[in-house]
Formats: sequence, C-alpha cells, structure tokens
Amino acid sequence: MEKAVKNLGTEKKKVSTRQLVSMAMLGAISIVLVSVVHFPLIPAAAFLEYDPADIPILIGTFAYGPLAGLLMTIIVSIIQGVTVSAQSGPIGVVMHIFATGFCALVAGSIYSRNKTRKTAILALVCGALVQTAAMVLMNMIFTPLFMGAPLETVLAMMVPAFIPFNLLKAGINCTVTFLLYKSISHLLKGE
Repeated sequence: MEKAVKNLGTEKKKVSTRQLVSMAMLGAISIVLVSVVHFPLIPAAAFLEYDPADIPILIGTFAYGPLAGLLMTIIVSIIQGVTVSAQSGPIGVVMHIFATGFCALVAGSIYSRNKTRKTAILALVCGALVQTAAMVLMNMIFTPLFMGAPLETVLAMMVPAFIPFNLLKAGINCTVTFLLYKSISHLLKGE
C-alpha cells in the first residue's frame, strides 16, 4: 500500500512537471509570436497591431484550465512588457493582463465544464466578447494616459477603431485556437 501511495505521488509530480514545462513552452511561443507577427488590422488606426500571442495562452487554458491560462497571461505579459513590447510599458502590461486574462478565465471556465466542440465554440465566443468589453474599459482608462489624448478623443475612436480591432483580434485568435487545440492537445497532455 505504501509503495502504491509513493508511486501515485511520483506520478502526480510527473504530470505537474509536464504541465509546467508545457505552459513554459506555450509562453515562449507566445513571446516569439508577438515579436515576429504583428501588423495593423484597421488602416485608419495603424497603431493598433494584431499579434497572435494569445493563441498559445488559450491553448494552454483549454489544456490546463482557467487559472493556468491566467497565470500564463500574467507571466507572458510581464516578459513581453520588458522585452519585445517594452515601448508600451507598464500600461501595455496591465492592458494585456486584463484583456487576455478575462478571455482565458471566461473561455477556460466554460470549456472546463464540458469539453466538447460545441462548448469550445461557446467558450471562445464568450471569451472574445468579454475580452473586447474589457478592452473598452481599459481603453477608456489607460489610452488617454498612453496617447496623451483627452477621453473625448478616445471615445470618438471607440466605435470606428478600438471595438472593431479588439473584436477582430480576439476573433482571429479564438478561431485559430479552436482549429489547433484538438490536434495538439494530446501532445500537451502526454497522451
């Protein structure tokens, strides 16, 4: 009996180590993606650049749960904020944590209850909508500080630029996550 308990403890440690290594790998991929792939989605607001950095985070969220997704978001945001996205400074870090963090928590919570394709779609749609709503709030708070523009200017840009951009970015990242997750989930879980 004692040997069985020891083996169970060792097995849990292996799973935990695999999960940590997988999360670190996904975080590294996220940082590489943001440094390599970034381009404007809306020509009138070229400063709003798309990047696929949330895709590995969302894949990790589906594989390991919403709290793992939030943890990856926080760590990746801080690393990105002091390296490849340093020009956005602390404001960029906070905005990324809120936007992606809310998406990961919502999508991960919904998907973890019932891991089906239908639930995955619902989870990602809800996550993208919550991410967009979070960015409306974050843009109202932080964009005037970051751009040095009055709130009225930011509000005037909300419908023609900020909301469509965030919907597109979240929608693209959630769609790619949906298309990739099942085909690579077995690798993350060691199946």
